[in-house]
Amino acid sequence: MRDRFLSRRAVLRSGAAAAALALLEGCSSDATPSGGADESSASPAGSAAPSTYAMPAESRPHTRTFMAWPALEEVWGDQLPAVRQDIAHVAQAVARFEPVVLMARPDQSAAARQLVGSDVEVIDLPVDDLWARDTGPTFVTGPGGIAGVDLNFNGWGNKQTHAEDSQVARRLLDHYGIRRIQAPVTGEGGGIEVDGEGTLMATESSWVNENRNPGKTRDQIEAAFKDLFGVRKVIWFTGVAGQDITDCHIDALARFAEPGVVVIHRPGPDTPPDIWSRASDQALEVLRGATDAAGRSLRVVDLTEPDLAALPDRGKDFLATYLNYYVVNGAVIMPRFGDKASDDRAAGILADLHPGREVVPVGIDAIAAGGGGIHCSTQQQPALPAASPSAAPAGP
Repeated sequence: MRDRFLSRRAVLRSGAAAAALALLEGCSSDATPSGGADESSASPAGSAAPSTYAMPAESRPHTRTFMAWPALEEVWGDQLPAVRQDIAHVAQAVARFEPVVLMARPDQSAAARQLVGSDVEVIDLPVDDLWARDTGPTFVTGPGGIAGVDLNFNGWGNKQTHAEDSQVARRLLDHYGIRRIQAPVTGEGGGIEVDGEGTLMATESSWVNENRNPGKTRDQIEAAFKDLFGVRKVIWFTGVAGQDITDCHIDALARFAEPGVVVIHRPGPDTPPDIWSRASDQALEVLRGATDAAGRSLRVVDLTEPDLAALPDRGKDFLATYLNYYVVNGAVIMPRFGDKASDDRAAGILADLHPGREVVPVGIDAIAAGGGGIHCSTQQQPALPAASPSAAPAGP
């Protein structure tokens, strides 16, 4: 994870990014920042309180996967056709295992249908870009059924056009008749990672900042996480602010393979020390001393980036991490970069971490060149338990 990897979606192209900031001061999960005023959560009238909901682990069964069709040439330039082809390949791979719903602007939906094929459902819903993990709702379940948390997407701190993407969560939930919970914080789905048993991981750099949550302390944001996602323990990492458009999302740094097991992105053996390798080192140090909500020490598994010398130069924004994989019903969809030895090694690690699931590598060079990955472009709707007679509708 270096500057050539995490300059996601070309921050400087938007013209809205501030000058790059240095690596944040390291903090342990027990540190307490100061300042900021509290705000209460807004939940829809008649719905259960947000604290009755919890976010299931990604490995739990899904009803469907949501994706989005990249719409803007001003963002992708002449790479837009290649990016759309990559999105079609990811959608087709996921559709082998569970239903996929692709959101597309009405004037682009016919072209999207033609490219993704009949196994993927395309709905007319205006979007700006492909990052459904960040723009769509983050789903939670509870005694009242399913709900979607709207994290008030603001273009990663107003770094990119988001007139339509800021409305995706609300519009998608309205389309399916699913309850909407408006979060009292601003952020993105790629900025949180849960184990489904009460533990959440996040980077301070993507949450405790002025571009998303001005005046809010880490304690206040953590309290919102506990309320929104039904977690009891938050493990914080420093991250990196100002060097990429996401301010270092957790889903490019550390993921739960299962409760008690964390897989972490690690630089290659020949990667010189830099701001991203230091962020990985800091996260590793935190994980070695951390416990989860159940009091378990964490087993940490390294997932090393591909050998860059074996790859052609794919641009300074290329996200060469295997960590941005996506777990679906019966499979793990992982990026393939073309370094066969590294690709095979990563596939073997992911197969060991997710026994019983098929590992499906997908080439995503165009998406990765924009600084993103497979996880960034997908968002799961968890399935409700079979016996849930009072549950709200899960959508048609």
